[in-house]
Amino acid sequence: MAVQTSEIAIMFADLSGSTRLYEVLGDAAARVRVARCVEMLCAVVSDFGGRTLKTIGDGIMCTFPTADAAVEAACAMQSRTDDEATELTPSGPLALAIRVGLHVGPVIIEDGDAFGDAVNVAARMGALAKPGQIITTRETVTRLSKNLRQQTRFIDHAPVRGKRLTMDIHEILWQPEDVTMMSIPVGRPVLEVPRLRLSYRGTELVMDAERPVVVLGRSTTADLPVEESLASRLHVRIEQRRGKYYLTDLSTNGTHVRSAGTQAFLRREEMLLGTQGEISLGRPFGDAPQEYVHFVTESPAEGGTAENPMSHTA
Repeated sequence: MAVQTSEIAIMFADLSGSTRLYEVLGDAAARVRVARCVEMLCAVVSDFGGRTLKTIGDGIMCTFPTADAAVEAACAMQSRTDDEATELTPSGPLALAIRVGLHVGPVIIEDGDAFGDAVNVAARMGALAKPGQIITTRETVTRLSKNLRQQTRFIDHAPVRGKRLTMDIHEILWQPEDVTMMSIPVGRPVLEVPRLRLSYRGTELVMDAERPVVVLGRSTTADLPVEESLASRLHVRIEQRRGKYYLTDLSTNGTHVRSAGTQAFLRREEMLLGTQGEISLGRPFGDAPQEYVHFVTESPAEGGTAENPMSHTA
């Protein structure tokens, strides 16, 4: 029997990096790891008064009575995943993460499933989320309590299928240091984190607390343009989270990473970067690529104070 709800929060959460996990660990071991993650997601849903409607591959679809409950559950999911985010594999550490999208609105509940415009919008938010992100809509943010609203930030306008106009997209900041940085008064020092220095053709780009995200690719609009014919326009995203640097492949041809004597291949997946190594956009190292990016992690003290022309570009 179909039940029309007045207004509830719909959430989609799924595991990123599972394809690589199956490739490295094998079907049986990877399935156990994925099942453990899905069980954790379902347990968090229950802890915050929600209801898991169904599992979808390596993710779940669930509902919550309020926007606050959904956001608090999403933050708990990210935190628990982050606590055991790195899976040690024969090919080196493999970073696991989840993507979460949610929206609030009226839905129809029937036979353990949910239908309606709000469900479609929530699914779109899940598709927009990057690994480790919680993405939602302005409509959801307006329904949050004051404290939780302060943990959000507007990031973009995006089209949604079936909508004539674009929607305002917001990110929920779930990491304590991200929320703290939003409220730090001007002039107060920010906690220092290790730097990641990227080098390509004599050009250097430095990532740190002030520049936690960069994109590499063939496009001139990328933070570090790379002249590789196999590279996508926006090929990889590198992000600093809790003092560690994670690389996420966004491309068609995949990304090759060489570090500490090991090599990894990513396609629409994420991994934790080691201390130093090379990144090749689309071309395997066996083909002796000439257009690769070198990376090295260094403490703030090691980096010195010298400015470089790209370290503060938008």
